[in-house]
Amino acid sequence: MALPSAHDVALAAERRSAARLLLRHPLVTADGPHADVFPLVRRHADWLAQRFQQVLGYRLLVEASFARLFKAGLGPGSGHRLERSTGTPFSPRTYAYLALALSVLVTAPEQVLLSQLVTDVRAAAADAGLVVEDSGRPVEKRTLAAALRQLVDWGALSETEGSVGSVAAEAGGEALLTVNREIARSMVAGPLTQSVDGADLVRRSADPGFGGPRTYVRRRLVETPVVYLDELTDAERDWLRTRQRREAEAFVELLGLEAEIRAEGVAMIDPDDELTDVRLPGTGTVAQAALLLVDRLVRRLRPDEAGHPAVGGRLTIGVPIPPGLVGEILGELVEQYGRRANWQRGYLDSPALLRADALELLGHMRLVAPAGSLRADGHGVPAQYETTAPEGRPVTDVAAARRAVAGEWVLLAAAGRYATTVSIKHAAQRAPQPDRQGEPAS
Repeated sequence: MALPSAHDVALAAERRSAARLLLRHPLVTADGPHADVFPLVRRHADWLAQRFQQVLGYRLLVEASFARLFKAGLGPGSGHRLERSTGTPFSPRTYAYLALALSVLVTAPEQVLLSQLVTDVRAAAADAGLVVEDSGRPVEKRTLAAALRQLVDWGALSETEGSVGSVAAEAGGEALLTVNREIARSMVAGPLTQSVDGADLVRRSADPGFGGPRTYVRRRLVETPVVYLDELTDAERDWLRTRQRREAEAFVELLGLEAEIRAEGVAMIDPDDELTDVRLPGTGTVAQAALLLVDRLVRRLRPDEAGHPAVGGRLTIGVPIPPGLVGEILGELVEQYGRRANWQRGYLDSPALLRADALELLGHMRLVAPAGSLRADGHGVPAQYETTAPEGRPVTDVAAARRAVAGEWVLLAAAGRYATTVSIKHAAQRAPQPDRQGEPAS
């Protein structure tokens, strides 16, 4: 077989760079932070639109000044939250203001005063039957300002004179804003007109359409850290089992992702470590504590036979975390590392807060999960699935692959990637030393 030419290699690299950017940032503007790659998106717009539609069922809109990839959801509990600049998650009220402002901007004039925009948002709330709190309250002003700031970040609004932040000033403030109606109209990806309420919108947004199991599983592979077999329906698992090698090649071509296929499931690995919104290992108190926590959980709870995923002919995707163990380990970590590693005082004084945030991070990374939490979209868990574990062991029981007591937490298989590794040296060299990933330096 002939080797690809230099032109073909360069062409594939350009398309992959553009696809990776759109997957990571579904809205890219010509004058935004990724303006250097935007020309590649426009150059390969037709190819990108076709491939995103074929592989993931995503629609791509490319205009002269922006590109918008319309992603689909994965069902309840699987979204990615918006955050303020401080890292504080958007509250339901912030999302409400954001939606109201968008509804106003799609028909707004090209330029509008901040005060007029606020008035129009309140009017839209009244039309929708929503109760808007006293606009003079500082917390209400900050909430509205956060929503407007997000619209500026997206490019739906531009601050021509002044700042949207002045809406939160004690005495109020004014600003002249320029509206990009096309971006505002392209922000909503879900089927709003078909949905009766928010829950229905989330469900409809996750519908893979004609692609069925194929499209849904592909979306899970690229949008989540790992896909476990016991989270899939019969049809989804059957499709993945017969196609996983071929799909791995497709993801390398489109996104440069490498498939790691295990008995427990499949994870798409990004060699460049770019296609993620959460990093582990990471910086900060929660990331350090979570990494140390998962290491110790794996060492204490690893299944028999050196962690073999098919102990006794059964697939082991999750093992129960005994009640109180997470708090116990975090207490040890705070005592051992917390103060000399300068962990945040708020976490040192509130073990419950540290526990909650560490588990939230590990849950987002698909390393732990609440017991009994499988698919949040109502799909049932099939009882049988025939696969083959390492060393040729047959595994048929998938329904029992995540064994735990209801109401507690489960340590999932991918957590083993973050456990302590031990390098064995020859006798003539120094004694073996554990390499604890992520432990703070002395």
